[in-house]
Amino acid sequence: MTGFPLPAELAARARDVLAGRVEPAPTRDAATVVILREGPEVYLLRRRSTMAFAAGAYVFPGGSVDARDTDQAVAWAGPSPAEWGAVFNASEQVARGLVCAAVRETFEESGVLLAGPGPGSVVADTTGDDWESDRLALIDRSLAFADFLARRGLVLRSDLLKPWAHWITPEIETRRFDTRFFAAVLPEGQRTRDVGGEADQVAWKRPAEAIDLAHQGEIFLMPPTYHTLTELSAYGSVADVLAAHREIVTIMPRAVEIEGEMRLVTT
Repeated sequence: MTGFPLPAELAARARDVLAGRVEPAPTRDAATVVILREGPEVYLLRRRSTMAFAAGAYVFPGGSVDARDTDQAVAWAGPSPAEWGAVFNASEQVARGLVCAAVRETFEESGVLLAGPGPGSVVADTTGDDWESDRLALIDRSLAFADFLARRGLVLRSDLLKPWAHWITPEIETRRFDTRFFAAVLPEGQRTRDVGGEADQVAWKRPAEAIDLAHQGEIFLMPPTYHTLTELSAYGSVADVLAAHREIVTIMPRAVEIEGEMRLVTT
């Protein structure tokens, strides 16, 4: 049980939380999507150094659930919110928000849109100026996701998402998220792009390559990202990833003191 060593400031907070001197921060529901393309490769973003959470880390697209993501007016194709709730041990309303957030955040942070004119189709290209205008409006929350889909006559394709994992930010962090992880294949015809915002760099990497770079100190990976990449490195193709059986077990890393050093462990 070696775990990840904690920086001094976080180690001090961990000791305060463990001693009961500080109350853990509440969690916010969030969704993360591992975008895959053949290789298999995954799409990673490096969060800006100025971000309040996970600054400088390479992460998958994702973010918090917007209250409007639970809007029942969202046009929907694929497994229902109730079915997703059963998978992720969440209420139907929370599950609706998680799936909508997964699709919305993926579009906001990569330009990839898991939606189409009908239940058997998907948007082929999202790179025009009008798409960019909508993407920015979603980011600044001047446009609700349901309104975005309705205006374009699109339905959310929940069947293009595969449930992957459930991580809760450790109690020692000041910002905490209750995050469900999904996997999705880059739709044919679409392409990711460097869309800026919370990220200052994007890259496609084989999972094993990203892990090697982290070991070499070239990139920084948070435990959920590292763990997910480790799992994905065992698969030889995108089809293998999609065919994998996943039992969703909640993981919340915890701080422990090992030989005088505070470390974060997942077991």
